[in-house]
Amino acid sequence: MPGSQTRNRPRDRNNILNRPEFMSLNQPIRRETSTGEGRSGASRRTASRRPSQQDDATARGSRDSSEGAPSGDGVPKDGSRWPEQDCMQLNPSFRGIAVNSLLAIDISLSRRLGVCAGAHGPGAPLRPMVALLAFSGHALPWLCGTMLCLWRSNTLAGQEVLVNLLLALLLDLMTVAGVQKLVQRRGPWDAPPGFLDRVALDAYSFPAAHASRAVMVSRFLLNHLVLAVPLRILLYLWAFLVGVSRVLLGKHHLSDVGCGFALGFLHFSLVESVWLDSAACQALLAIGSLHWAPLV
Repeated sequence: MPGSQTRNRPRDRNNILNRPEFMSLNQPIRRETSTGEGRSGASRRTASRRPSQQDDATARGSRDSSEGAPSGDGVPKDGSRWPEQDCMQLNPSFRGIAVNSLLAIDISLSRRLGVCAGAHGPGAPLRPMVALLAFSGHALPWLCGTMLCLWRSNTLAGQEVLVNLLLALLLDLMTVAGVQKLVQRRGPWDAPPGFLDRVALDAYSFPAAHASRAVMVSRFLLNHLVLAVPLRILLYLWAFLVGVSRVLLGKHHLSDVGCGFALGFLHFSLVESVWLDSAACQALLAIGSLHWAPLV
């Protein structure tokens, strides 16, 4: 017996399962106890994990609400944009490229042509003459001149023409002022409007009120006055130069003047289509002034 025990000792020492780190493998497996302990440990770990996850979710929700939760269309409530929404459009449409290019050319040419915009610019010597030419298309002299001629007129035909011209001037003034207020485009040099411009409600750049009025008046006079060919050419030239003068003074872009020309022709066509006859004009004169007796 002692000999067998002596022989077994080296065998036990050489057995790898007798090492301390493997001692648990020699223990018998208790299935019920180990399973219960495992479940209780897992439940304890899950229970300990749940409060931390809930705290993280609560903190994340409060952080999202403070930063602005996304709305229904994918935009945060605070008005900010996601980084992927704030990226540059790499493939713009051909229409957008064309419009932006035309606007850039319009602004560049208008600034180059505004030689009389400043008092010390290259066109400073021509500034008084250009300003006088632009004033000839202002609303104030045309309204005052038309009312003065209407007051001195003593014929039905003359009063009919002058009343329609006065209505055309008022229509042009109110329409251009409304479009300018709606668009609110500044001039190429962003100069503040002067006193005369504020009187005529010409505070913004688009469309050019002087150009619209010049075209409308020239077409009106050419259609209702018998003029020689040189005078007719001078009227066309005057309307064109009035629009150009506003560009030289730095008040309008080239596109503003072009749209003003088109709007003036539209006003003339509208007045011609709703032309008031002599009886309607006399009724308006009687309503406007109690001392104005209709002519018979």
